Amino acid sequence: MPETKRILIFSLKYYPFIGGAEIAIKAITDRLPDISFDMITLRLDRHLPRREKIGNITVHRIGLTSAFVPRRFSDTFPFSVRKFIFPVTACLKALRLQKENHFDAVWTIIAGYASLGALFFNILRPATPYILTLQEGEPIENIKRKAVVIKPLFKMIFRRAAIIQTISNYLAAFARDSGYRGLIEVIPNGVNSAWFGKNYPDFEIAQIKRQIKKGRTNILGKGVFNDIFIITTSRLVKKNAVADIVLSLGFLPEYVKLLVIGDGPLLKPLKKLSRRKGLETRVSFLGFVEHNELPKYLKVADIFVRPSLSEGFGNSFIEAMAAGLPVIATPVGGILDFLFDPEKNPEVEPTGLFCRVSDPRDLAEKIRRLVSDDRLRTKIAAHGRKRAYELYDWNTITAQMRERVFNPILKL
Repeated sequence: MPETKRILIFSLKYYPFIGGAEIAIKAITDRLPDISFDMITLRLDRHLPRREKIGNITVHRIGLTSAFVPRRFSDTFPFSVRKFIFPVTACLKALRLQKENHFDAVWTIIAGYASLGALFFNILRPATPYILTLQEGEPIENIKRKAVVIKPLFKMIFRRAAIIQTISNYLAAFARDSGYRGLIEVIPNGVNSAWFGKNYPDFEIAQIKRQIKKGRTNILGKGVFNDIFIITTSRLVKKNAVADIVLSLGFLPEYVKLLVIGDGPLLKPLKKLSRRKGLETRVSFLGFVEHNELPKYLKVADIFVRPSLSEGFGNSFIEAMAAGLPVIATPVGGILDFLFDPEKNPEVEPTGLFCRVSDPRDLAEKIRRLVSDDRLRTKIAAHGRKRAYELYDWNTITAQMRERVFNPILKL
């Protein structure tokens, strides 16, 4: 019987603190039971154990912590301080674990502090190859600006990688621009089709409708209209441009409403904006929703919108498509890999509409177009759902990761 291969993962955050990268790690590792995974990550909550088995990963949490850190503050103080020392402490922890476990490779996600830890380990243990996955959603210009003070080390994160896997062609170009000359595999993130394609019982959908007060709106002098809910699921940060969605409501009839799922530093400013514009009765901020509960909210909505300023890929778009929602997005970053506008991409079956960046009025026009054109809305939703199922199911993505990334490195 062949010996089990072992991979050590470097990641700043992990469950219960999750984003697209953390969801991807768990989805992939859970589907590779024949490979053993360990992870070094920050201990963001003192109530979390220092060592814990989560799915197929043995998680080793390091670093001092004094109190619970809410999810929305996981990228602010004191996390912002501890991440600066993480590369050194993670490397030291990895050296100790290597003596016990003899890892065959290391895997690091996002070219940042966690990757510096993997780089330091690779410099000290060069015989152990390391895999770099690029999941960045922040604008590349911002990443380069932040990295300027450690530019030589930042370049080494790329150049010393045995292989780089990116979730979009946009990030593959970033890797080349950063000096990497080796093999790049573009393998996107995926979607849990069983969750997002599920048909929920009527009473569960009715319960969500009552929660968000979805029904009929009486517009004085104009009649009674069925509510149309647009939805966005995202971190409430600048690059996701949720403020543009709020502002777009000012150009739309009163029966068009917005459901915001997610938390982050811009929650209070966004609430303040909706009040200042007289839109507070049309915007519902639901905060953080557990990932396995998210499909229910997508099912009761009508259109998914995120007018991003930048995107490495955009898991939320694929999830919305799998749930059967038509999508509106901006033509930035990795979104161009999967979203095809009927006017801009007439040679491909449409999977969404593009709106202009930082243009609430244009976004409103695209929402109005989908609301008024049943045929187009149905067509986009159907093609988007089909594409999500055929190309982005996590089982398909994991098979690609095994064949094109892990097998070559582990010599399986």
